[in-house]
Amino acid sequence: MTQQANENKMGVMPVNKLLLNMAAPMVISMLVQALYNVVDSIFVAKLSQDALNAVSLAFPVQNLMIAVAVGTGVGINALLSRSLGQKDQERADQAAVNGLLLGLLSGLVFTALGLTCSRLFYTIQTDIVPIVEDGTAYLTICCGMSAGMFLGITLDRILQATGRTFLTMITQAVGAVTNIILDRILIFGIFGYEGMGVAGAAWATVIGQILAACLSLAFNLKYNPDVRLRLRGFRPSWNAICGIYSVGLPSIAMQSIGSVMVFGMNQILIAATPAATAVFGVYFKLQSFIFMPVFGLNNGMVPIVAYNYGARKPDRIVQTIKLSVLCAMSIMVLGFAVFQLVPDVLLSAFLEEGQTAGELIDVGVPALRTISYSFLLAGFCIVCSSVFQALGHGVLSLVVSVVRQLVVLLPAAFLLYQFRGLDAVWWSFPIAEIFSVSLCALFLLRVYRQDIAPPEPKKESV
Repeated sequence: MTQQANENKMGVMPVNKLLLNMAAPMVISMLVQALYNVVDSIFVAKLSQDALNAVSLAFPVQNLMIAVAVGTGVGINALLSRSLGQKDQERADQAAVNGLLLGLLSGLVFTALGLTCSRLFYTIQTDIVPIVEDGTAYLTICCGMSAGMFLGITLDRILQATGRTFLTMITQAVGAVTNIILDRILIFGIFGYEGMGVAGAAWATVIGQILAACLSLAFNLKYNPDVRLRLRGFRPSWNAICGIYSVGLPSIAMQSIGSVMVFGMNQILIAATPAATAVFGVYFKLQSFIFMPVFGLNNGMVPIVAYNYGARKPDRIVQTIKLSVLCAMSIMVLGFAVFQLVPDVLLSAFLEEGQTAGELIDVGVPALRTISYSFLLAGFCIVCSSVFQALGHGVLSLVVSVVRQLVVLLPAAFLLYQFRGLDAVWWSFPIAEIFSVSLCALFLLRVYRQDIAPPEPKKESV
């Protein structure tokens, strides 16, 4: 009884209650994040389609930043949770403090890139002057002030790894609400203040991120006794850094592939019509309402799987995976229904001021309906990739991502556009998901046999 009372809830609480307890705050905070991402683009779209394209074309770089931050966070999360499950406090503290160092250094790298390469990034993609000018301003600010995002994600992952997901919900909600409020003020102006247009959207984003990071730091210092963030006498631990990146690097590479895919798709689509690029950008904003809750579910699931792997409790791991797959697929079916039934309503929010119809609707309605078929398989794949990362097999997630996005999706999109036109391009997403789900099923079976399944009892010799 004493041992149970002293053990972290991830090792003793009933799995269904635990997953709800861990994931519900994350799902809510992810939905709030999705909301501010969409509101950001809705406000920008009211300026012009060029302004919307400027923000949409920045997505590969923003996704790359998130990939590095979240991938590093996944490594911190897995190492920290596993160390707590093994009752290794020193290793857990090293994972947290070294993770903060890695987050800060990553932010500095992207600051340098944003200040020097933003205009080049846009001129490579288009020669439309308003897109280049607005995009350069937007990306310079988002990258130049990215330290807030990196530190915020790192600190939130530390809270998640110790089961304090409710606190991360608060930090992310505060950042998102701040962004939404500032969007209206900084983009369009208020009370005689002249708005900054697209640049205002960037400033609203980074201010929200910095505020959220400060709040997350305060929560870790005051309400997280499982981890001690001590800088006195700190020296980088190469063992901790290697432990973080053994899981984190495959995750970074996996998510960075998304940037390559989006960049490639933008080149295919912009050759057809600039409206197709705008539709693709809008799709990523809208699908975040579907995918973000699943990612929130995964953020709650990963520390449970990692902790119980460290504590040698295979039954709890299996229960967690099954329940997570069921929840993820249910969310995806709901998203599929919405995209099939009201795509025109979703897209109408992104029309320019005073418009009621246009090329965005004409191109976007078949695009959303076609892409949404991939949702029916995506929930299973997302959960499997997170399980692989939690158990230290991030390379399997990387293989799935490479095959899905680079080996299948991009070539399929190019060929479909060449032979069947723009409307056929969107079928590359469901095609790629079929390959992805097949690989995930094979890899999950391998991981189960290798790491999860309890060892068979030895037969006694006669």
